Amino acid sequence: MNWLKAHPQVRNIRCGAADLNGQARGKRVPLRYAEKLESDGMRFPLSVLNLDIWGEDVEDSPLVFETGDPDGVLRATERGYVSMPWLPTPSAILPMWMFNEDGTPFAGDPRQALARVVERYKVLGLTPVVATEMEFYLVDDSGSEIRQPPSPRSGKRRPGAEILSLRALDAFDSFFNDLYDACDDMDIPAEAATSEVGLGQFEINLMHVPDALKAADDAWLFKMLVRGLARNHNMAASFMAKPYEHYAGNGLHMHFSVVDKDGNNLFADGTFEGTPLLRQAIAGCLKGIPELSLIFAPHGNSYDRLVPESHAPTGVCWAYENRTASVRVPGGSFKARRIEHRVAGGDVNPYLFMAAVLGSALIGIEDKMLAPPPIQGNAYDQDLLQIPATWEESIDTFEESSFVARIFPQQLVENLVATKRQEHHYFKELNKQQQLDLYLDTV
Repeated sequence: MNWLKAHPQVRNIRCGAADLNGQARGKRVPLRYAEKLESDGMRFPLSVLNLDIWGEDVEDSPLVFETGDPDGVLRATERGYVSMPWLPTPSAILPMWMFNEDGTPFAGDPRQALARVVERYKVLGLTPVVATEMEFYLVDDSGSEIRQPPSPRSGKRRPGAEILSLRALDAFDSFFNDLYDACDDMDIPAEAATSEVGLGQFEINLMHVPDALKAADDAWLFKMLVRGLARNHNMAASFMAKPYEHYAGNGLHMHFSVVDKDGNNLFADGTFEGTPLLRQAIAGCLKGIPELSLIFAPHGNSYDRLVPESHAPTGVCWAYENRTASVRVPGGSFKARRIEHRVAGGDVNPYLFMAAVLGSALIGIEDKMLAPPPIQGNAYDQDLLQIPATWEESIDTFEESSFVARIFPQQLVENLVATKRQEHHYFKELNKQQQLDLYLDTV
């Protein structure tokens, strides 16, 4: 209630949690229920966190008819209320997560899955420090075909991609001004914005934070914000993995290091190579890439992005300062040694994504895995183990993996596999336009 008292202009509130696809599921609640919502939570069907991308029940899900579609309890996360600056009426959302009736965490909740991984680090006296790079397209979807939106300043459309172009950023200056103001209002630590490879494609970096749950919250809320704010500017914003056939897809790159209780970066030892712990974490990440590809590429369109020479990795490898690798150790100060995981598309669920990456790294550390030598040169030209190229292969690999079972609870694995099999079945019936309509401003 303290946040609401400090924001008396707020007229209504939302409460919601992320389902397996990262979709916000919740309710709109009058202000008079705020105190009860914070203290008692909100009863909610467990099955709602296991809907498909169309928002439909998963057929034969044990959470529905088999068990009578029971409720769990959504409870407020430690984040507290967050403003929703894209709405015309001053509003706030209370991010929540799911618990069973007996108070235990619901194993099918993506945020609870990330919390499990973070707790495993904590037991070892370790804390992941996480940042993300959020790529998205601004799109004019008012016609029969999507295209880059006209500049609000000139009314003209960019004739091509303009990598790191200040002119492209300036063309949408009012949008970015509103976006940065909104990020400040929502406590989302937005850093530099850049113009990217595609038509109307941009990237905004979210700062490193020593709290993976907050980093995932930030990414989830940021996607919600960008999509909502773009509509206020007569555009759509898309985190879809591959909206345009002939331009680069959207990625969601994650940077992370691991610090001890005193804040020391355990990947850094003052050398170019970094520490053995760094290479163990890299080895875990590499082991996890093919087995967790369903997390990194969760939708039918995701696999259009993972093709050679497309600014997205296809081979399982790592390197120092090499953007063709799936796992990269960026340059810069040796004191800031970190891992950049480059596989995921912009369409991922941030909670599952971070749980997968951090869980993989932790297994590498726990098992003292040995990383192969870093590659040199163009990864696309080398004989490497390949990331699964099809959605169906990723689903099967995820279901059968003992590695996955060390990161995610069995219930979540079963729920996600059932969800993706249902989506895969119906996705095959869609033409290209229907696929675009499904994903463009949904994921």
